[in-house]
Amino acid sequence: MANQGLNFYLLFSPVNSAIYAKSGEMLVPIHEEMTRTALGSRVSPRALEVIIAANRKQDALHGQLGHDEYHFDNNAIDAGHRYITEQRGLVLAALLAPGVLSAWIAFGRLTHTAQDFYAHTNYVSMWLDQHPGTPPTPPEIDPVQKSLIESPGIRSGKIYLPLDALYFVPFLRKIALAFLPNDSHGKMNLDSSKQGPHFAYARAAAIKRTEYEFDILEKILTPEMFTKFTDLQPEN
Repeated sequence: MANQGLNFYLLFSPVNSAIYAKSGEMLVPIHEEMTRTALGSRVSPRALEVIIAANRKQDALHGQLGHDEYHFDNNAIDAGHRYITEQRGLVLAALLAPGVLSAWIAFGRLTHTAQDFYAHTNYVSMWLDQHPGTPPTPPEIDPVQKSLIESPGIRSGKIYLPLDALYFVPFLRKIALAFLPNDSHGKMNLDSSKQGPHFAYARAAAIKRTEYEFDILEKILTPEMFTKFTDLQPEN
């Protein structure tokens, strides 16, 4: 029955980017690549596929409408952090019950929001501003610097419709950018390497944050629950 549920979830998850409301590197391909990089050797293959499917599902159309907290959009900073905490709690609750599929799905949702924090806010810019002169390399970024995460200066791009929708239509992007304000999602996002060198920092921070969230689970779960979550046999 567990395998039937897993197969159903993977089969009907919206993994085709053609049905997504957005398009861009930080969405389906990059979210998947970052999650595989962070977790590929730390959970079983079937756990990883469910986590990735749940991560990607956040960018489906129903995840874009009325859910700024999924993506830290529209300055939903506190709501985004609360959503991450809620999903972490759902992982724990799911592992207290029979089965593990719900725990993997909740963690997939969590990782998407945690990754979007660096692509959709000015965290990267604020971190780099602390390092005048030659900047550190992307792998050196600290993804959980408390003074920045809790800074009143942290903000994310606002969605200005219809211009921000037109931004995601490739042949209309330049026109949209000409009219979008500087605090728009279109101008602020680091979803793609096309956004410039800051993308590499957003990607590195997102990978490290995904690993950080996994490490939190290892700390708060009992050894038995953690083994259940990873779906790996413990080493002798």
